Amino acid sequence: MQIYESDGPRSFNALVHGIRWRYVLGCCICLGGSWVLLNNVINYLAAHDAKMAAALVGGGTAALATGLGTLPVLFSQKFSQRTYDCFLGFGAGVMLAATAFSLIAPALEAAKGQGASPIAASISVGGGILIGTALILLLDQLVRRKNIGHAIDAASADSLKRAWLFVLVVALHNLPEGLAIGVAYAGIDIEKANSLATGISIQDVPEGLVVALALRSVGYGRLLSVGLGIASGLIEPVAAVAGVALIGVSAGLLPWGLATAAGAMLFVIGHEVVPESHRNGNGTFAICSLVLGFTLMMVLDTALG
Repeated sequence: MQIYESDGPRSFNALVHGIRWRYVLGCCICLGGSWVLLNNVINYLAAHDAKMAAALVGGGTAALATGLGTLPVLFSQKFSQRTYDCFLGFGAGVMLAATAFSLIAPALEAAKGQGASPIAASISVGGGILIGTALILLLDQLVRRKNIGHAIDAASADSLKRAWLFVLVVALHNLPEGLAIGVAYAGIDIEKANSLATGISIQDVPEGLVVALALRSVGYGRLLSVGLGIASGLIEPVAAVAGVALIGVSAGLLPWGLATAAGAMLFVIGHEVVPESHRNGNGTFAICSLVLGFTLMMVLDTALG
């Protein structure tokens, strides 16, 4: 995916320029209303279910981080491919450490706490990891079968199709991340849950950038690219609440839920984030950033958590 500044369709840019003040006013009204609504929902949940309220805040923070990642596209004329790949590598490292220390390790502890032997706990957690991987692989394949851009010429259709598929896949990956946050908050270790939510939020910053850049690189305007980048993260607070509700059905699902979320995140790291960070010849910088991200998250999880 090339990172460059494109003028986009003239008619679209002219339309955006003409309605800019209305767009800004509308965004302010929507953001204000959303803030009031979210605050009321959090207060209601806090009074009835503290874990669900915490999960909503954690998922909302991750969604906010996704939106934050789109800002360079809004304000910058150019964006270095190397910097972009380093962001991806750093996010992969953070995500990998969060998977190991905030999902898999607590899953093993939870299984043992429910009376499972070390062998049985390891087998059940391993099974959950495989299930999570299989689920995301299935969803990923379903997304990739969509035919996007069939109404325009072949070359443009191919470029547009790749961009939109990438956007959809990244948005899809926010589902297991949100579930992971919810499952973590459904557990008994709030510090581990906070660490996981922090790690996922850090990783979501380059994800938002990826979505906005993918759309910008095929000619979409800045505002539309940024708006869709922000929208791609909105599934995370919803999925976080769903994760708490799922574990609330049965405490015995906690180890499986944590392990399944870990498997989903491992698939995301290995199948999308790392390969994308190496595609443009910046693999050394990306892997160094990955190690840095992993180390930072490991310290956050083990020393501060």
